[in-house]
Amino acid sequence: MDHDADVPTSTPLDGWLAQLGQPNGAPGGGAAAGVMLGIAASLLRMVAEYTPDDPRATECADRLARMRVEALDAAEADGILSASFGAALALPAEDSERDARVRDAAIEAAESSTRLGAIGIRLLPEVRVLTEIGNPHLQADLAVAAEALRAGLAGATINLRANLQIARKHDAPAPLRSDLDAEGSRLTEAQNAVARIADELAARAGE
Repeated sequence: MDHDADVPTSTPLDGWLAQLGQPNGAPGGGAAAGVMLGIAASLLRMVAEYTPDDPRATECADRLARMRVEALDAAEADGILSASFGAALALPAEDSERDARVRDAAIEAAESSTRLGAIGIRLLPEVRVLTEIGNPHLQADLAVAAEALRAGLAGATINLRANLQIARKHDAPAPLRSDLDAEGSRLTEAQNAVARIADELAARAGE
């Protein structure tokens, strides 16, 4: 597959993963986190669809179908930004525009991580609902979905922190850094919350 900054998530899985493994960063870790969120949404929807006797499950399945699409769209967009970020970092040190371009690209990448993380945060209540009402025969699938959500949130959080650190080194405005720091704290809280649920579900599935 020839390198292209826009690697659609509609690419067959083998091809997308092959591109992820190339040394070009587009797609990169942020896009991978988005795909993990999409996997979480799909697994959660499966559990909801196997819970047909509760209207809450039907509503949950509808929301999850939309969030899967949102997660994959955000993953694809993140891959494009990742390519721009890499191009800025590759500029020669003596280039007078390098600092500004790296700063702007780092901020855009950090904001992309917050968009991915926001989808993960919205998936958290769906996990809680299905933990309460989901088909008990799908405990293991629900546990895997929670672990996928944990991984997606962790990826978004790590990328946000890393991008913010680069933005800080290149003199990003303090108010913007503060806002992104606050988003990072929200993602960490959500990650911790889903970790507790995932551990509980894993224990149940093993009983």
